[in-house]
Amino acid sequence: MDNSVRAWAPRPALVGVGWALTVAAAGALAWTVDADDRPGTLLLGVVTTALAALSLHGTVVRPRLAADGRGVRLRTLTGTRTLPWSEVAVRLTRTKRYGRDSESVELEADDRLTVFGWVELGTDPKDVYDELLRLRQAHTE
Repeated sequence: MDNSVRAWAPRPALVGVGWALTVAAAGALAWTVDADDRPGTLLLGVVTTALAALSLHGTVVRPRLAADGRGVRLRTLTGTRTLPWSEVAVRLTRTKRYGRDSESVELEADDRLTVFGWVELGTDPKDVYDELLRLRQAHTE
C-alpha cells in the first residue's frame, strides 16, 4: 500500500494576488466613502468583501484535497472530511463553455458531490485525477 500523502491547494501566488487586490479594493473603498459616492461605495464594498472571502478561503483551507493509500481528505471551512477509497467515486469531467474546454475532478461520497478545478487544486485536474487513480490502485493491490 502506498502511504505517501499527496496534497493539492490553490497556488500561494494566486492567493497573494487575491490579498493584494483586497487591499487595493479596500483603499478604493475608503476613497469612495470620503468622496461621498454612494453607488461606488456599494460596488466597491461588494468587491472588497468578495475578494477578502475568496482570499481567506484560499489561505485557511490548505490543503484543499489530500490523498494517500487509505483514502482522501477534503478540507473545508467547517473542518476536514476523511473518506476511505471504498466510499469515494472519482471522475474527471470535461466541459465546454463559451468555446473553452475545462476539466475538473469530481469526488462523490455520501450523496455529496465535490468539484475541484485548477484554481482549487493549483495544478492541472487531469494530473490530479491520474494521481488519485494511482493511489486508489495501490490501495486495492
